Amino acid sequence: MNCTETKIPDVKVLTPRKFGDDRGFFSETYNKLTLAELGIDLEFVQDNHSLSVPRGTIRGMHFQIPPFAQDKLVRVVRGAILDVAVDLRRSSPTYGRHVAIEISAEQWNQVLVPIGFAHGFCSLEPDTEVIYKVTNYYSPEHDRGVLWSDPDLGIEWPVSAEGAFLSDKDKNQPRLAELPAVFD
Repeated sequence: MNCTETKIPDVKVLTPRKFGDDRGFFSETYNKLTLAELGIDLEFVQDNHSLSVPRGTIRGMHFQIPPFAQDKLVRVVRGAILDVAVDLRRSSPTYGRHVAIEISAEQWNQVLVPIGFAHGFCSLEPDTEVIYKVTNYYSPEHDRGVLWSDPDLGIEWPVSAEGAFLSDKDKNQPRLAELPAVFD
């Protein structure tokens, strides 16, 4: 597995090896020992799977607060997304900044989003399927978000606000300036 740092070093791009022949391919998409050898020693407890039917579906920007905060390992099994992680750690030199990375079934890459980041994505193709592992269970009481289109975040989404498909929840999240300090 190849591991590459992004402009925010705690967010990493992982690319599993893929072995193909005339039958198709084989890939080990997750191996705890391999990740530990790369310095990523996490215990994933839940897998999530989403389908975004229309291109331009935005899911995010989500996070859970302690004690149910989550690391996420995100991959695409069909289609492509622009994956975005926003640093919410107040003491971080990259607080409020983001990383945006295209991940896709074709590229076979994954993104590791650590605790302390809001996470979201936009589907770049119709019928895009995303699978991600998390290190803590979903807790509705600890579920939070930040507004996907907050101008203070400066995220360049590949779709206009009018063309985006969003849940009511995601349309009404607070701006970054309105969030209390939850990750110090």
